[in-house]
Amino acid sequence: MTHSSAHVATPEVIVIGEALVDVVTSADGTAEHPGGSPANVAYGLGRLGVGTALLTAIGNDERGRAVEAHLQSAGVMLLPGSKSQDRTASATATVAANGSASYDFDIRWELPPIAPAFLPKVLHTGSIATFLAPGAAAVKALLEQSHRECVVTYDPNIRPALLGSHADARSLFEELVPLTDVVKLSDEDAQWLYPELQLEDVAARVLRFGAELAVVTRGSEGSLLATPAAQLYLPAVKSTVADTIGAGDSYMAALIYGLLARGTDGFTPAVLDTIGRIASKAAAITVRRPGANPPTAEELLADLPGLVPAGTVVA
Repeated sequence: MTHSSAHVATPEVIVIGEALVDVVTSADGTAEHPGGSPANVAYGLGRLGVGTALLTAIGNDERGRAVEAHLQSAGVMLLPGSKSQDRTASATATVAANGSASYDFDIRWELPPIAPAFLPKVLHTGSIATFLAPGAAAVKALLEQSHRECVVTYDPNIRPALLGSHADARSLFEELVPLTDVVKLSDEDAQWLYPELQLEDVAARVLRFGAELAVVTRGSEGSLLATPAAQLYLPAVKSTVADTIGAGDSYMAALIYGLLARGTDGFTPAVLDTIGRIASKAAAITVRRPGANPPTAEELLADLPGLVPAGTVVA
């Protein structure tokens, strides 16, 4: 896929959050892949032909160069100030026989005190970047500055090993939600944040805090998309699982792709159905391939005849 400089010069989406190297240990040995949930979302958007930029904190080291090359291969631009660390963070993922992964992190998260020079159509953040001090405060400040000017999407992608107390993590989450429009949680995120609530009640709570759309993904059980006016349950798209690495991030990237394509239709049930199916299909394509390997727009649309809204531009 080719990307013109104009395509990235004024990106439609800015992603703010960590980029790191996943060190994956499995029965086959150890391999390194660029990763980090926000970086994966940015990469997924780039693969879908969406002009995307990432504001992150990596080192000017071998791993940082690998991360940058990986993002550039999908047409994603690193925003100035992103190479601010003395070394690039890593996450060691141990993959079990069923394809699920557990993580051990070596990360320092701080953002330089800069704001993007322009606001995109969509600003996405999530994961470690929204919880880990000192960078989390900078992310919150950027959302406070921009949430009235663009659509803000948020995926908390909870990593309990990196969080302080449960109460502190929950309050950080609840302080961010009013600054967002769309919140996506996995069922694991929802159960960790609110162990006492059913998934539908977690979605309702997120909406009460001010989000317009709450999405709860449930792996092979499908997903729930909820607005103050409607609740929609969508089945998962059947897929043979190689591993689940990057599936949630691929879902998130395709959800944003769907949001950009919906035009001025808001969150009607028809829009929810379309964007939910697009996102589910992207996750299904990703889990059948090893590692975080999201679909291109061509792959996604080939699997989704008639589902993509009119006016969608495939780069």
